[in-house]
Amino acid sequence: MKNIVLFASGNGSNAEEIIKYFKNSKNAKVVALFSNKSDAKVLDRAKNHEIPSVVFNKAQLNEGFVLEQLHQFQPDLIVLAGFLLKFPESILKEYPKVINIHPALLPKYGGKGMYGMNVHQAVLENKEKETGITIHYVNEHYDEGEFIFQKSVNIEDCKTPEEIAQKVHELEHLYFPEVIANILMSSRAESRG
Repeated sequence: MKNIVLFASGNGSNAEEIIKYFKNSKNAKVVALFSNKSDAKVLDRAKNHEIPSVVFNKAQLNEGFVLEQLHQFQPDLIVLAGFLLKFPESILKEYPKVINIHPALLPKYGGKGMYGMNVHQAVLENKEKETGITIHYVNEHYDEGEFIFQKSVNIEDCKTPEEIAQKVHELEHLYFPEVIANILMSSRAESRG
């Protein structure tokens, strides 16, 4: 059984979709949720699914507290599902399998400050005909890790960033759990080979 640890900062709709996807899986399960916001709705979502949560602040992320807590859950994969802080190199050294989802077709609309509605607003202002999602490995730079998966969606009919966000959320909910499952299956095959 592979252990998944989620990191999230906000509402947590992606985190909940991942939790539900793996709830009855024989291959993997979500073992913990880590959040840097004590009032994040994602904590309620985790509690409703009986997933333990760890709440921390930015200093604790960078000073070893989060790394110590991660050791207890022995993650095979760490998934950033709407996590807004830069992920520290100290954790990446010990847990190199960290993935993130970005609400645009990277390398466009990536980097510091490009998250959530900021991305959708920029996409709208630039009159893009399409946008989408990018799932990628996390490295020491924002949104620059190796791409794993991209999916685009036509947004020519969208008039607001909220309409774009809705289309992007649909892609995220549909594909993110499947991509996670595929990564875990391929790592299982590698460990057997």
